[in-house]
Amino acid sequence: MPVALSYPGVYVEEVPSGVRTITGVATSVTAFVGRAIRGPVDKPITIFGFGDFQRQFGGLGVDHPMSYAVADFFRNGGGQAIIVRIFKPKKDANERDFKASVNVGGLALEPAHPGAWASGLEVTLERNLSEDAARRFGLEKDDLFNLKAELTVNGQVVAREQFLNLTLKDNPAARAQRVDRVLQQSSELLRVSASPSLPDTITMPTDRSAVSAKAEMPDDGVEDAIDDKVYIGDRNNKKGLYALENADLFNLLCIPPDQPGGDTAPAVYKEAMSYCTERRAMLIVDPPSDWGDNFAIDNPIDKLGKLGFSVNDTRNAALFFPRVKAPDPLSKGQQATFVPCGLVAGAMAATDARRGVWKAPAGLDAGLSGIDGLATKLTNGENGVLNQIGINCLRNFPIYGNVIWGARTLRGADQMADEYKYIPVRRLALFIEESLFRGTQWVVFEPNDEPLWAQIRLNLGAFMHDLFVQGAFQGSTPAAAYFVKCDKETTTQNDIDLGIVNIHVGFAPLKPAEFVVLRIQQIAGNIQT
Repeated sequence: MPVALSYPGVYVEEVPSGVRTITGVATSVTAFVGRAIRGPVDKPITIFGFGDFQRQFGGLGVDHPMSYAVADFFRNGGGQAIIVRIFKPKKDANERDFKASVNVGGLALEPAHPGAWASGLEVTLERNLSEDAARRFGLEKDDLFNLKAELTVNGQVVAREQFLNLTLKDNPAARAQRVDRVLQQSSELLRVSASPSLPDTITMPTDRSAVSAKAEMPDDGVEDAIDDKVYIGDRNNKKGLYALENADLFNLLCIPPDQPGGDTAPAVYKEAMSYCTERRAMLIVDPPSDWGDNFAIDNPIDKLGKLGFSVNDTRNAALFFPRVKAPDPLSKGQQATFVPCGLVAGAMAATDARRGVWKAPAGLDAGLSGIDGLATKLTNGENGVLNQIGINCLRNFPIYGNVIWGARTLRGADQMADEYKYIPVRRLALFIEESLFRGTQWVVFEPNDEPLWAQIRLNLGAFMHDLFVQGAFQGSTPAAAYFVKCDKETTTQNDIDLGIVNIHVGFAPLKPAEFVVLRIQQIAGNIQT
């Protein structure tokens, strides 16, 4: 009751309806793990277009295959991506990381993020300040300075920052203007070096003109090739692949190779498959570079087996063959070969938006944009061989162009007869699992009896019925398409005593029409008998 009943009259009490709407999660948030020109390291950054990637991570890089995969993703219909930049610094003789540095006017600075990009960084300090600004912070005029930073790439300024009224002092009025705090909080380009400490003053020319300096790069460079250990990272410290622990949700995962024309190691893929199973996501696997024109007729089963993928985790992975050819804008439009993971993820996102996650991201509607062709042109016979062992093909058809022509998981081999043979079935199951997982958190610590079970049936049933109306399930009636069961049969008294409530949800998935069989018969003329 809202209040104690004390006086004669009418009392109003609002009673909760018991309806808790379950919202479906996103289905095509794609995570990319790999090298980039610049940007934060081992930190998942969400972007919504390739322009965001250019600002945060430097855009396309000839030696950075991930940048091309991200561009392919957005070009083919992707809307949201999570970027994890990984980095392996070179070490000096004492096993210390090589770092670029900038010393201007006695102030030691370093790039905000590691990488060779810092060679184009120039910093300028100037004193052109008013007495009013100094008085406002309780400082002398010579205690303040302005800082400008410019990043130049190939002779063009790509980033510019300016910070006014900075100081080296630490008095209470000016603490927020201290240079190390301002750069840490606001700059994408610079940080104050941890060693040496801040100087007492800035050394300026006697005529008080500006003083500037360019970043000095170590002779041995600042980046090394990425190995499996860096890709996989460390779960405890949330590095490498496990930097995604700091991401709330991702549905697809792409791990492009470290070098153009290279391969992502099977060990990295195996770790990623296990992690995708844990996070209810789907891994898109790129074909090895040595799978060439004769792959389909040269023991493809043996070559697939050599990758050593665990059968337990391959439900959450799909492999697409072959690689693609496209003009490289950084090589004057010359044709190069790229991995297809970004293209496929973008096509999946576009299909989800148009038709839903239950529609196979394949067929004539699943076109691939921005490429000239495929590294291997497959025939129907070769396609048939690969399809039977769970390898999805990219095909080129006259008029229609380049399309995805397969929708099987790596458990999709005919011999396995797995219930999650098809990508849309697996992705729909993952979507339902994640949505219900998030949408039933309110159940925890509620009184475990029939009123709670009725609420659960109401809310989960409404969510499943909405999917049924959208055409996500097989069956012409709700009873044939799905069920939600939560009662004394699923939750026994022993379960109640243990604090457990069991919810049983089932659905009849739609499976793609992989093979279309046309039966044609000639009708004989009217024969008099």
